[in-house]
Amino acid sequence: MPAIIWLLVAAALGAAEFLTLTLAFGLLAGAALVAAVVAGLGGAWVLQLAAFAIAGAAGLLIVRPIARQHMSHPPLTSEGSDALVGRRAVVIEDVTADSGLIKLAGETWSARTLDEDHVIPSGAVVDVMEIEGATAIVYPRELLP
Repeated sequence: MPAIIWLLVAAALGAAEFLTLTLAFGLLAGAALVAAVVAGLGGAWVLQLAAFAIAGAAGLLIVRPIARQHMSHPPLTSEGSDALVGRRAVVIEDVTADSGLIKLAGETWSARTLDEDHVIPSGAVVDVMEIEGATAIVYPRELLP
C-alpha cells in the first residue's frame, strides 16, 4: 500500500512538472519513485522518507543545476540549413541581388548577394552568410577581410 501512495505522489509531481517545466517537480517525482522502490522492498516509513529526501536533495542540488546549465547553452552542432552558413560555395550562374545559382555542399542552390550592388560572376568562390528559405545569401570570398 505505501508503494502505491508513493507512485501516486510521483505521478502528481510528474504532472506538475509537465505543466510548469521547472525541472524541480520532475526530479522530486524521481525521488518519489525511489521511495516507492524502498516501500516495495518492505522498508519502514523512516527509510522511505529518508530515500525520498536524499534522492530529492541530490536531484535538486546536483542534477538540476547541471541540467539548467546545459539547457542555457546553444547546441554545439548545427542541423539542416543552419549547418550550411559559413561554408564556401562556387557560383554556377551569375549571382545578383535578385537571382543566381551556386553549388553548395554538392547541391545546386538559388542564391542572391548580401550586398545589392554586387554582381558575382560564374566560377567565383563565395561564402554563405545566411539561408532564407531555399535561397543562400552569399558574399564574394575575395572581398572578405
